Amino acid sequence: MLAPLDNETIFKKAFTNKIVFKQFIKDIFDIEVKVNKIETEKKYSPKSGFIDLAIDIYAETTDQRFIIEIQRIDYDHNFDRFLHYFLQTITEQQKSSTDYTIQKEVLAVVVLTQPYMVNKKTGEAIQDSVMTLDFDLKNLKGKIHKIWGHNLVFLNPHPEYKDPSIPAKYEDWLQLIRQSIQNQKENEKITLNLNLKNKGIAKVVELIDYEKTTIAERSQIKITEGKRIMKVKLEAKGEQKGIKKTEKKYSKIIQQKDQALEQNKQALEQNKQALEQNKQALEQKDQTIINGAIAMLKNGMTVEQVAEAMNLSMQTVKKLQEQLKTKK
Repeated sequence: MLAPLDNETIFKKAFTNKIVFKQFIKDIFDIEVKVNKIETEKKYSPKSGFIDLAIDIYAETTDQRFIIEIQRIDYDHNFDRFLHYFLQTITEQQKSSTDYTIQKEVLAVVVLTQPYMVNKKTGEAIQDSVMTLDFDLKNLKGKIHKIWGHNLVFLNPHPEYKDPSIPAKYEDWLQLIRQSIQNQKENEKITLNLNLKNKGIAKVVELIDYEKTTIAERSQIKITEGKRIMKVKLEAKGEQKGIKKTEKKYSKIIQQKDQALEQNKQALEQNKQALEQNKQALEQKDQTIINGAIAMLKNGMTVEQVAEAMNLSMQTVKKLQEQLKTKK
């Protein structure tokens, strides 16, 4: 059974091994590197602003061409944080440089072990297993000018994001991380589907064999898993609290809308009654005018005189005259 690579202790044990480190960099960036010292929890002094950076895995090539970082992330997916780490490693070189020339290319890999990443600009999940950020100029025709060569790569091994079009050099490592996590969760030895011809992956499998881990390493695994379970419980509790709060909020909104609808209904009913009253008043007024016109005709006044006196059309008065003649 494999120990989980989403555990900080196991992750560092695997990727600080030189065979693993060099093969991983070769597969991800397609370059051969030589390194002597591979550091963990690398910090810069003095720190940058108010942020105390600590890079999980850090190394410089012996020919001073590259600075390489590997970060394992299992907390918030804050891309500003990732970018800050990356840019800090670039700008840090200026402290020992007499000009603005950046002597070393910075290569970084962020391994995300959470189920998804959130795009804070849109609030949507980013469901990609491999993403890259290249620091080089590009003209409007798409031609790239290799000036700096800095490169930041994001790897997300979550099984929901498996993409058959991902090149094997990436998928081999994604599958390794994915299966180590799955293996631990299922608490049983599953059939490994790994590219053991890759010497880096074969070395990781050897290093993180759970049966060969130390008591201290197993203790760290349990502590990390305990923290994760507690975090899930707290998040679930927070979600339930949030749901209740949301339900209460929307219940109040619905109640307010119902009250507003009832008030609108009552106002419409009042308007309807007012219109009916106005209609009846107009009908009564019209009938009074008609009755006056009929009385004038009976008294011998001409159609013209009645129309002018009662402000009626000649046609209306003639109809009233005909009705009187019919009744006689």
